Amino acid sequence: MKNKKVLGSIALVASAALALTACGNNKNNSSSNNAVKDKFPKAVPTKTAKNGGTLRYAIETDTPLKGIFEPTLLTDTIDDTVSQFGSESLFHQDNSYNIDNKGAATFDLNTKAKTITIRIKKGVRWSDGKPVVAKDVEYPYEIIASPKSGSSRYTDSLQDIVGLKEFHDGKAKTISGIEMPKGENGDTVVLHFKQMHPGMNMIGSGYFWKEASPYHYLKDIPMNKLESSDQVRKKPLFFGPYKIDKIVRGQSITWSPNKYYYKGKPHISKITESVISSNSSAQAIKSHKFDVIDVVNSQWQQVKGTKGYNYVANTPLSYSYLGFKVGKWDSKKSTNVMNKNAKMNNKSLRQAIAYAMNVDQAYQKYTQGLTFRVPTLVPKAFGKYSDTDIKGYSYNLKKANQLLDKAGYKKKGTYRVQPNGKPLTIYLAAVSGTSTQESIVQNYIQQWKKIGLNVKLTTGRLIEFNSFYDKVQNDAPNIDMFMAAWSLAGEPSQNNLYGKNAPFNFTRFVTDRNTQLINDMDGKKALNDNYRKKVLWEWQKYMFDQAYVVPLTNSYSITAVNSKLTGYTTATDAPSNMWQQVAFTK
Repeated sequence: MKNKKVLGSIALVASAALALTACGNNKNNSSSNNAVKDKFPKAVPTKTAKNGGTLRYAIETDTPLKGIFEPTLLTDTIDDTVSQFGSESLFHQDNSYNIDNKGAATFDLNTKAKTITIRIKKGVRWSDGKPVVAKDVEYPYEIIASPKSGSSRYTDSLQDIVGLKEFHDGKAKTISGIEMPKGENGDTVVLHFKQMHPGMNMIGSGYFWKEASPYHYLKDIPMNKLESSDQVRKKPLFFGPYKIDKIVRGQSITWSPNKYYYKGKPHISKITESVISSNSSAQAIKSHKFDVIDVVNSQWQQVKGTKGYNYVANTPLSYSYLGFKVGKWDSKKSTNVMNKNAKMNNKSLRQAIAYAMNVDQAYQKYTQGLTFRVPTLVPKAFGKYSDTDIKGYSYNLKKANQLLDKAGYKKKGTYRVQPNGKPLTIYLAAVSGTSTQESIVQNYIQQWKKIGLNVKLTTGRLIEFNSFYDKVQNDAPNIDMFMAAWSLAGEPSQNNLYGKNAPFNFTRFVTDRNTQLINDMDGKKALNDNYRKKVLWEWQKYMFDQAYVVPLTNSYSITAVNSKLTGYTTATDAPSNMWQQVAFTK
């Protein structure tokens, strides 16, 4: 799932990417990582391009496609990957995730006036030929803020746009802080904010939306029917280089060039995306079934000698994690409510569970270091904001046992009981995925048994991706802890992931200290970069100590690309839509 547009703030990582659930020995990380960097380039060789040809692209997933092609309603990376040929952000980013003016729109931030001015470039058109206009930039906010739309994108961060909360609460019919000075059909939108925040110039900022939605095409659809509409599911519009010709639900999507694309007609005549299971990836590569296909890390040894491909790689802005359920989501008040008496609301228990996980050893065995343990919730890609002093929860059964003994979790036979003497059974939810996923999860269950914890799988087995997140998001009672993953946007704010009012705060933990730190890292004082770094380091130390969310792994993301293709890159600052440049070679 490479080189895609940013999903506003975050996305749920699909099961195929849950090779993101652990990794190689920490001591070997440096040498292993360097070996990967030396072995894999970020782009295929540049050659002379020719026009024409059919590109075959593999969508690796072990779960049915949702098929949602409206960014305000889309939440998982599978649909995002599917839509990458046509879907394009308004903005382009440089290699430090800062917005530049190379995309479909320009961006002008005025801290003093508390505004962001967006101007759509001349010639940017939807795939039906209609121009992208100011109303198309404003309309996504109406979808996101409408309680009837079902969007998961309404957050505290967006509420800083003047009038958005009043619109969400039904107290206003329009969003007063979104100005269209040249009218709805003009090219300019001015966003007015209550206050300015650090990182607002970065592509991953959650304070404003980065996509457009075709108002002329969607305006007559009631909000509560938008997600299920043909305009979203079967015949979506895009302003990127390709348009959808045909969808065979759950199986394939066929694309052809968008003749209205503002950067010029793309080279390839036809793109066919086909769904395959992650377990079929190695065989598909060896049989040259696809021109572009992701490599499952645990299958690298099987495919690495296959000729006819260039192998490119990057380290995605992602991580997998173990989360502990300690509360519920209050949909009426749009807030997380923590239960102080929740089974997992004991810090020593959470820390012991983390120390008992042999993450390094498990993923050295299954991926030879292509997947590696991460110590903190702010990835190294964020540079100085990532606290390198935090070493994470490395495997330590002795420490895990000591924590449980001291906290009063006494052993009665094989397993421990709660401090109140009642039996303790912990239910774990995890996503089904590659053939090694089951082995890895069962390995952890055996590790927890070694410290006397009785851990069982929710439903007795690994859970299909869509069903898993449905259960996690809706706080199913038979989930005490869960293994999931994030695909992040390029900005280190933690509000949309772990804030008090963040729907994606799936553990539902809420503390005064966490709220204060998140407010501080995004507040006015944090416009001073050194101050923001200090707060982000404090937050990481706090989260490490509290262990409501324990980071597990990241992975090198390897793609096999037909050696007859040019223009494919995984670089952070790749063109707004790389697919306009990808071509077969002469």
